[in-house]
Amino acid sequence: MRVTPSYSERPPRAELAGAVRAVWVQRTGATAFVQRNLPTGGVEIHCPIGGRSELIGPLTGPNLEVVPPHTTVVGARFHPGAGPPLPTVLDDLVDRRVGLEEVWGGAADRLGEAMANAPGPEAALDLLQDRLLHVCRSLGRVDPLVREAVRLLMPWRTAEVGAVAEQLAISSSQLRRRCLHAVGVGPKTLQRTLRFQGFLALAQAGLGGSARGYAALAAEAGYADQAHLGRECLSLTGLTPRDLVGRCDCGHDHAASYTPFLANRAAPPPR
Repeated sequence: MRVTPSYSERPPRAELAGAVRAVWVQRTGATAFVQRNLPTGGVEIHCPIGGRSELIGPLTGPNLEVVPPHTTVVGARFHPGAGPPLPTVLDDLVDRRVGLEEVWGGAADRLGEAMANAPGPEAALDLLQDRLLHVCRSLGRVDPLVREAVRLLMPWRTAEVGAVAEQLAISSSQLRRRCLHAVGVGPKTLQRTLRFQGFLALAQAGLGGSARGYAALAAEAGYADQAHLGRECLSLTGLTPRDLVGRCDCGHDHAASYTPFLANRAAPPPR
């Protein structure tokens, strides 16, 4: 049976929304697909049905993987600081991929077997979300200070890291330690990643338009200018902004990913 390559992204179940940013189903066709994983500030779980599931740690640059032909992958993307319980501190997993069995032990094997026997991709995704719901219930409360730091470091606020530490009534070194433990990267790297995600959200939501262009999007996301955006995009993704957005113009609906980043964005002033 011929399978058309596809990617379907959506919000997670309501009970998972505080921890999980988006879930998805990806299917490849008769040829392999080169997947470019980008820094998001959070961790991701990728579960090829019938294959080895992996956790992708926090990324500081592009991570390329080849998805084989005729493969179905279900996955989940976590908010910064809201990943699943881990056997090690999160900064040990920066720019790394580890087998999910290293995180969940035998539960990962049982999940993989259940997904392989599921009647279809949607049922497999339901099983993944069932497991995530169990994990999130046992996780306990996410560090409230880190949660607030993430909110303050969003691109629409453009706060300096030192000012964030002061607002949270802690030292900059303590903020860095807590971010490394809960997010995997320090606050400056996190702010850089969130700023890029803000630009990407604006572009994917179609909020640039020919009248505004990349310079306006760069300014709204918190970049000094369009050249600053270009340098950062190349460093974080390996592509120029135009090439990256062109690759995203694929007919896929990325609203589940960009909506959380636009939720607290103020409307731009009238021109």
